[in-house]
Amino acid sequence: MPNTFDRSIWLQQQEALIASLAAQPILVVVRPDPTDLDGDDGPGSLLDHLSCLASVGLRHVEIGWQPDGRWCSFVGRVLQRCPSLQLGAASLLTAEALADLETCGLPFAMSPCFDPTLLERARQRGILLVPGVFSPTELQQAAAMGCGLVKLFPAVSVGVDYIQRLRAPLGPLPQVIAAGGLGVGDVDAWLTAGHAAVALGRRVIDVQGPDPALLRWLQTTAG
Repeated sequence: MPNTFDRSIWLQQQEALIASLAAQPILVVVRPDPTDLDGDDGPGSLLDHLSCLASVGLRHVEIGWQPDGRWCSFVGRVLQRCPSLQLGAASLLTAEALADLETCGLPFAMSPCFDPTLLERARQRGILLVPGVFSPTELQQAAAMGCGLVKLFPAVSVGVDYIQRLRAPLGPLPQVIAAGGLGVGDVDAWLTAGHAAVALGRRVIDVQGPDPALLRWLQTTAG
């Protein structure tokens, strides 16, 4: 099927996401389990916990992509119950995942690695794909491809000052989301070090609900 998307759409989405992260520099990454995909929306479910986070002001959630026909249905239920959330997809590595993203109508996705071919495919579909970077070379290549936003992954492996140390030799860099191995207690330090945002994994939500520290952070920074 011929592609009909305007390639500028991904640039508009990139600008919108950067602006939204400037207002609230945090993302929560979740990975639905089989019960979530089967439609468990009751008390204690992932959807229930996301609804709680939305109610205290969380804006950005990434839902880990899965090669499962029920994934898009789960995304749809989150969108319906939590309309204030800005949803994206996490862990995109394949063209199949891009197709699901299109089906669900999500505005952005993130990959754990830098794949120029996948990045170009996403742009041809009008999809904002934020690439994962780790080395100075990957960061420089992402910048050369016009990425204004990248994800440093796994951030915990290189430390809070890593990006700052690269600014002198590499010059102007894209804005950076720190992701991988970070908790709520790390957020302020990484933001102070110049990162645009911090992504927190599923460990901030357990069977008891969202981490109280995350709820406090959201309540403190609301408005």
